[in-house]
Amino acid sequence: MDNNNQITDRAQKLLKLLVECYIREGQPVGSKTLAEKADFAMSPASIRNIMSDLEMAGFINSPHTSAGRIPTVRGYRFFVDSLLNAHDFVELDAKNMAQQLNQCTNTKELISVASSLLSGVTRLASLVMLPRHDVSVLKHIEFLPLSENRILVILVLSKYEVQNRIIYADRNYTQSELQEIGNFLTANFAGKELQEIRACLVDAIAADFEHIDIINQALSEKQNRDYIISGEANLLGSINSADINRLQQLFEAFQQKNIILHLLDQCLQTDGLKIYIGEESGYEPLDDCSMIAAPYRENGKVIGVLGVIGPTRMPYHQAIAAVDITAKLLSSALEEIV
Repeated sequence: MDNNNQITDRAQKLLKLLVECYIREGQPVGSKTLAEKADFAMSPASIRNIMSDLEMAGFINSPHTSAGRIPTVRGYRFFVDSLLNAHDFVELDAKNMAQQLNQCTNTKELISVASSLLSGVTRLASLVMLPRHDVSVLKHIEFLPLSENRILVILVLSKYEVQNRIIYADRNYTQSELQEIGNFLTANFAGKELQEIRACLVDAIAADFEHIDIINQALSEKQNRDYIISGEANLLGSINSADINRLQQLFEAFQQKNIILHLLDQCLQTDGLKIYIGEESGYEPLDDCSMIAAPYRENGKVIGVLGVIGPTRMPYHQAIAAVDITAKLLSSALEEIV
C-alpha cells in the first residue's frame, strides 16, 4: 500500500468508515467499533491487519497509547478526494437561503447575510471576502469636516457600495467649502470611474485647482482587502482544553487577517472549490483546521471568495455542499442588486 492507487476496496471502505466515525464521535476508532458498524463481513483480525497497513501508509495513526486510530491529513485528503459520493452530500434549504439573500438591498448587507447563513447551516466559522471590483464607478461623494485637519469622505460607488475614508488636508476646511467640492464632483463626474476622474482633474485643472490634494486622496483606488467573519464561537466546542494555545493562535489569525486573506486570494484563482486540510495551508495556526472555499461571481466574473473554517474532523459532506450552494446563491443575488 505505497500510494493511493494501491488501496484495496476493503481498505477504502474501512478508511471511509473510520473517518466518518471519528468526525461524528471525536474519539479514536478501534477495530471492534469498525467491525460492529461495517455493513460488510470482515473478521476482526482482517480489520486489524488492514488498519495496520493504513497506518504504515500514513492514512491513520494512533494518538498516545490508544488502541484506536484517527485519520491523518493524508487520510482526510483521500477521504475528501476519493471516498465522498454524491449521495453523501446533504440537501440544504436553498430556497429559504435565496429568499433571505434576495431581501438584501445593498452589497454590504448581502455579504453579511451570506456569512451568517453559511455559519448557521454548517455550525462552523464562515468567511466572506468583500467583493473586489477592478473598477469603481462614482455615484455620489460627500465631505465632512473632522478635527485636526481631518476630513471624512463618504463615497457611494457602483452597486451602491459605500466606502468611508478619512483623509488629511493641509488646512482646515469649512463645511460649506467641502459641500461645494462634493457637489462639484458629483454633478460633473457621477457615472465615471475613479481613476478616470483623477486623470481628468490632474490633466485639466491641477495647476489652478487648490483642492486637488484632498480630491486625489478621496478618489484613490483602494482594494477591499477585508472579509466578514461569522460563527467564531462555533469553534469553541470543537477544540479541547489541550489545544487552547492553538485556538488562541487561530483567533489571532482571524484578527490580523493577513493569513486568511492570503488563502482567500489563492482561492480567487480557482474555478471551483478549494480545500485546505491541516498543514496544507502552510500556516501553523491552521494546522488543526480545514478550510473549504469557493469563489463567487458578478456578471460571470469572480469578484470574491467565501468559505468555512473548522476542525479537521469537520463534516466535509455538509460543509462542501453549503459552501458550493452559498457561493452560487450569493452570485445570483448580486445580479439583483442595482
